[in-house]
Amino acid sequence: MGKKAVHFGGGNIGRGFVAEFLHTSGFEVVFIDVMDNIIEALQNNPSYQVTEVSEEGETTKTINNYRAINSKKNEGDVINEISTADVVTCAVGPNVLKFIAPVIAKGIDARTASKPVAVIACENAIGATDTLHGFIKDNTDPERVKSLYSRAQFANSAIDRIVPTQAPDSGLNVRIEKFYEWVVEKAPFGDVGHPDIPAIHWVDNLEPYIERKLFTVNTGHATAAYYGYTSGKKTIHDALSDEKIRQTIRDVLDETAALIVAKHGISKEEQQAYVDTIIKRISNPYLEDVVERVGRAPLRKLSRKERFVGPASQLAERGMEFEALLGPIEQALRFQNVPGDDESVELAKILKEKSAADATSQLTGLEKDHPLYPPVLKLVEKVQGESK
Repeated sequence: MGKKAVHFGGGNIGRGFVAEFLHTSGFEVVFIDVMDNIIEALQNNPSYQVTEVSEEGETTKTINNYRAINSKKNEGDVINEISTADVVTCAVGPNVLKFIAPVIAKGIDARTASKPVAVIACENAIGATDTLHGFIKDNTDPERVKSLYSRAQFANSAIDRIVPTQAPDSGLNVRIEKFYEWVVEKAPFGDVGHPDIPAIHWVDNLEPYIERKLFTVNTGHATAAYYGYTSGKKTIHDALSDEKIRQTIRDVLDETAALIVAKHGISKEEQQAYVDTIIKRISNPYLEDVVERVGRAPLRKLSRKERFVGPASQLAERGMEFEALLGPIEQALRFQNVPGDDESVELAKILKEKSAADATSQLTGLEKDHPLYPPVLKLVEKVQGESK
């Protein structure tokens, strides 16, 4: 019997990143989703195309050997697939992990295979697999939790690949950046060994990779989006073409680089080369990435461990400079009532209805005695004052 991967999330990251490399590694991919249109499209089309875009041109790959199941309507089938899978992955968004955990727990509990299934969450969040793991344990009989690790192994990962705004008629096909990084911790697999997926870079310590990526790629990308949005730019490329915005991004990434170097022992030269690469990537005109897409979900992006408050708070705790990071925090606070983005509507509501202190605490999770709290409070007061 061939290798099988069950993947939750039939969106662009699922089809254009995770499934592409699972397919290349010889896995049959079973897509799981609750969106009728996505599942039906996957069921009715035997293949789709992933087009990798770079300054050197385009390369198109055909993805096939997959099936698709609607977990809302066919939970029993999903449980059966997980019970015999080699790998379970997901790209659903951090807030959705608690909703997919129950069926994954049931599938793991039904396993009789001698080798445990590898569970890897592919989300833009620190410790996403740990989060999913916690929800799975919560949905497993306490007596069965004792033997859970004979049936499943859980490994955190860091993913990095830009998926730009897709053409409205693209269907299942995905245009995606050629560059990618998929890093997974190997320690959880112990003597059993990790799955054979060549695209994955297996490491002993994941935290430096996660924070370097989140505090460079995601911080830089979102900074460009929020400054671009408030400046009336259409795309990330347009924002980076503005020298003032480009320099602001460099100033921000100088601060996050200082943290990465100090905390993880990465050399200044290596981190600077990484920053230069990231700025070149997000400047890519061929990606045609719209600022509203990159800026969406501002509540998550403003949260405690995310791309702005995360590095700024750690810098503040170390007594290091964080002034440049206050800029994108302020711009993110202005990302309100953007069509199609529920979080931007909720952000506007919070800033309108809450006191500055309560809004600051709710949005950022910062303690009032934290050294970053006072300057962020001032930004909240400023944005609230301008909207009255």
